Amino acid sequence: MAAGARASGRDSGASTRDVHTRVVKAGELDVTYLECGEGPLALCLHGFPDSPHTWRHLMPELAAAGYRAVAPFMRGYAPTSVPSSGVYQTAALSRDANALHEALGGDEKAVIIGHDWGAPSVCGAAIDAPERWSKVVSMAVPPGPALGAAFLGNLAQVQRSWYMFFFQHGLSNHVVAANDLAFIDMLWAQWSPGYVASVDLAHVKSSLREAANLQAALGYYRATLGDGKRDPELAELQQRMGGEYPKQPVLYLHGENDGCIGREVAEAARAMSPANVRYEFIADAGHFMQLEQPARVNALIVEFLRH
Repeated sequence: MAAGARASGRDSGASTRDVHTRVVKAGELDVTYLECGEGPLALCLHGFPDSPHTWRHLMPELAAAGYRAVAPFMRGYAPTSVPSSGVYQTAALSRDANALHEALGGDEKAVIIGHDWGAPSVCGAAIDAPERWSKVVSMAVPPGPALGAAFLGNLAQVQRSWYMFFFQHGLSNHVVAANDLAFIDMLWAQWSPGYVASVDLAHVKSSLREAANLQAALGYYRATLGDGKRDPELAELQQRMGGEYPKQPVLYLHGENDGCIGREVAEAARAMSPANVRYEFIADAGHFMQLEQPARVNALIVEFLRH
């Protein structure tokens, strides 16, 4: 691929030959996950509105680097079970990651990678159980308190984040579901302009087409900003996640043209971050940089994990 060229969702087939689908019990969930390779665990967490197929370019590279790459369908995303607890706060996602580490037999060499909702989730997992994870890769949602600060003084980011506030209203249940989830098509087009996402959208919609699964995905936002159910036992971890950083080496990646979270938010986060957090900005990429510029993203991640 030429420098600066952007991948298309249509070229996914060649990267998935050695990826297998499996199911494991982890905490309260029956988790369906994709798996590729052998070695220390490399757990890859997707965000909204996405699926584990977002890692289809990275997983074979992780396998070639000597890792067992695992990408679960996140809490409530079909075919992973919808939790009977109805809890979707971010700390629950972090605990899911640590439960998967346990269920999959991970050790202290394991690494954890997350995009969008997966980004704060992997940081929380590393904060909650640092002995489980040797390195952390976070993408598209900056670590630490910078994102919260952006809502107080950055009206451009408030405008970009309009959907988060819309999801608090019951009307969003019907609007997002209408016309075969056309709302999701709109978000991908706004967040990664110019990227052809047809394959990705098919996977996402397969996971969210049922009402219970869509309610789960919207529940992440309602537990964060609204009146969604929260587990009091997770309150301490949730608070730590809002202000702490993992102690492990952290690589943070951000698309220069991200239409969801502006580059200026990531720049502000970099200025606030401790020395163990390294920032890289991906040219010619928006929010879904792992799909738009897979060669560059994969190389950065594999190099970071090797050294």
